[in-house]
Amino acid sequence: MLDGLLILLVFQLAGEALVRWLGLPLPGPVAGMLLLLVALLGHSFFSDRVAPAANILIRHLTLLFFPIGVGIVLQWDQYAPHADALVLAIGGGTLLALPLVAALFRLMLGKNA
Repeated sequence: MLDGLLILLVFQLAGEALVRWLGLPLPGPVAGMLLLLVALLGHSFFSDRVAPAANILIRHLTLLFFPIGVGIVLQWDQYAPHADALVLAIGGGTLLALPLVAALFRLMLGKNA
């Protein structure tokens, strides 16, 4: 499992380095995830190593949202002027994501059944 975490961190670092080196307009971790996706599609070595670490991270994903929530509460005076836009973005994004994820799930189940 430790090697899986190390692989995830190396890909995040590679994404950060790639974004800074090429000046890409996207976050480094996103570039790292794209690099990891390419590696996972190409080699089963990575999926066998990364899967246990990824499963643990996914199981405890809610813990990663606490710092964001605390930051918003502590800095609310900066976010208050944009509260309407935040509520619309979060609510609208959730309402849009739920049926899309459900449709994708049904599509994937239909292919495997």
